[in-house]
Amino acid sequence: MTAPSHGPLAGVRVVELAGIGPGPFAAMLLADLGADVVRVDRPGGAGLGIDPARDLTNRNKRSVLVDLKAADGPARVLDLAERADILIEGYRPGVAERLGVGPDACHARNPRLVYGRMTGWGQDGPLAPRAGHDIGYLAVSGTLSMIGRADQPPTVPANLLGDYAGGSLYLVAGVLAALHHARNEGGAGQVVDAAVADGAAHLATMLHGMLDAGAWQDRRGANLLDGGCPFYGSYRTSDGQYMAVGALEQRFYDEFARLLGLGEAAALRDDPARWGELRDAVAARFATRTRAEWTALFEPADACVSPVLSMREAPAHPHLAARSTYLEHAGAVQPAPAPRFSATPGAVTRPPAVPGAHTAEVARDWDLPDLHATATAPEEAPARKTDPAADRRPR
Repeated sequence: MTAPSHGPLAGVRVVELAGIGPGPFAAMLLADLGADVVRVDRPGGAGLGIDPARDLTNRNKRSVLVDLKAADGPARVLDLAERADILIEGYRPGVAERLGVGPDACHARNPRLVYGRMTGWGQDGPLAPRAGHDIGYLAVSGTLSMIGRADQPPTVPANLLGDYAGGSLYLVAGVLAALHHARNEGGAGQVVDAAVADGAAHLATMLHGMLDAGAWQDRRGANLLDGGCPFYGSYRTSDGQYMAVGALEQRFYDEFARLLGLGEAAALRDDPARWGELRDAVAARFATRTRAEWTALFEPADACVSPVLSMREAPAHPHLAARSTYLEHAGAVQPAPAPRFSATPGAVTRPPAVPGAHTAEVARDWDLPDLHATATAPEEAPARKTDPAADRRPR
């Protein structure tokens, strides 16, 4: 089976040096959009402790096995880089260079290559060589301080805001912009330094502007969009579920207050000093009915109120089902590729790539016979105890 040809990135070749976190997600997004993504896995796996066949961030990719610490390992990666448009790696700064597959070595073989580096702290600065995870990058960037109730510790937003929003999406934007430059007349390849800490800070640009203008307080739970506002938050229903309220504009608020049955308490909207009273009134009303009952009441109205669904419930929501926001492929329910394109839609065509499963296929399609000749087959991969955090995770 040859590489998929769907999506606006059909024909773009990407090499992903296997890691964990935002790098694989960024490569998945490129693959969803049609790029031919070849993941270079190491014998022994990434050490995540999950079945690779269920790691959805490796869908739409192909995998080859290369031991970068073997004598011929770096040469195999450089052969791939020579034929690629983009390379993505997520090692600590300096590791790729020590392995012989850093930017200089790759660009010597392919001057137009876009070399994407995904780290937490970036390629320079005092913390660059230090270990880290999503929560730390959010903490230092100031972003974590905005999330949660005023009287409780900051709330951890899974790893969505840092790793994926502040990391993966910025890396994808960066490598595609650099690819556009490389393909222009006189253009050349370059290194894209994507750091989660940088992206997490950049995401808060609007709020920094509001802070400078005096329209945002530098503490959580005290502002319009951080839970401080009683008509922008979530409320418990009588069956222990929740409804989300986002009735910021006056006309939406009026409809919200009418359907909720707030009565005279609705007038407290214009007096921030009494927002505590308004919040209590809203909470008391939501506690009188189930989530399903409130959903049925608010769904036909422009009141900006929605049920808070679980991950397992979301795919069955009528709107998401109508748009096929979720799909089932190879027995797994998963989010569909996004965004959408009218002429070159993305698609899920392959299940998660099992390490080394496509070595022969990639060797043929990329014209690299040595890749197949020297690779270790998946069933022959040696059991090697490694600490994936040593080189890969601390970004």
